[in-house]
Amino acid sequence: MEFGIFDHLDRNDRPLTQFYEERLKLIELYDRMGFYGYHIAEHHSTPLGMAPSPSVFLSAVAQRTRRLRFGPLIYILPLYHPLRLVEEICMLDNMSGGRLMLGVGRGISPYEVGYYGIDPAESQPRYVEALELILAALRSPALTFEGKFYRFKDVPMELAPVQKPHPPLWYGVINPDATPWLAKNRINIVSHVPAPLMGTISARYRAEFRAAHGPGAPLPKMGLGRHIVIAERGADALALARRAYARWFRSFTALWKKHSSKPVSASYPEDFDALREMGTGIAGSPAEVRDVLLRQLAESGANYFVCRFAFGDLAFDEAQQSLKLFADHVMPAMAAQAAE
Repeated sequence: MEFGIFDHLDRNDRPLTQFYEERLKLIELYDRMGFYGYHIAEHHSTPLGMAPSPSVFLSAVAQRTRRLRFGPLIYILPLYHPLRLVEEICMLDNMSGGRLMLGVGRGISPYEVGYYGIDPAESQPRYVEALELILAALRSPALTFEGKFYRFKDVPMELAPVQKPHPPLWYGVINPDATPWLAKNRINIVSHVPAPLMGTISARYRAEFRAAHGPGAPLPKMGLGRHIVIAERGADALALARRAYARWFRSFTALWKKHSSKPVSASYPEDFDALREMGTGIAGSPAEVRDVLLRQLAESGANYFVCRFAFGDLAFDEAQQSLKLFADHVMPAMAAQAAE
């Protein structure tokens, strides 16, 4: 069992200079406390994401950490020229000594893609073609490619990643039917769904992976993600979570509301109590959070646990409190149960 962090970098009330610096200080703590990976979302023209260029923020992460792996979850591939993104991927992997994780996808918001002049109806085929092209470019000293959207002939690839043939791939998943392709291609996954659904996803992934690669092949990571707030008193944690989640939810829905619409591929309830009832938001004392997560870990079949400690209007000290209490009281128990 290893542990990671998912981060939208959704906007709060602090100036951006302070916001970025405080987040980087938290990431330094993730590194020192033994977390495996840091995953950052990409969003545009919305308070949900203050890192519209994941590579820029992650270049700072590379210099502020020593062991922590990091990467986008995801790069919205239709928004990039593939050759430029290949070069950024190679730079980040080299700048970090081979710690980049490569999350890919088409994005969940048609409005964000549309602002860049991309027809949302084309986002899926653009994503598929761009991924094929990017993986080919990362493997080869020269690129020749003929597709519907991109065509290249004998383009020199001067940069190459440290990790061969490329940094490990990551993908966000909510549907068990996606597992055959993911398992066949050895792609690590993260999901923020309730534990029973994650149990279905992880069981199918394991079966598909063993069928494709044999029983002895190392299993990729199957991550379960949760909003988490911890305080010495459970009531204090719940009050913080309710306040912070309300702010996060406003950011999550802001762009959709602007267009009189609702999210279609990722839905969250309006208040933290409903999120808690679903089991995807956890708030309480260290013992309360530990007991809930031990049950969910057993039910989900996950081998990787992904935390959201900093969200909404949580202050640096409030997020740090959750992090430290989790590392001291919850992580050891989860790791011990997974090792049994």
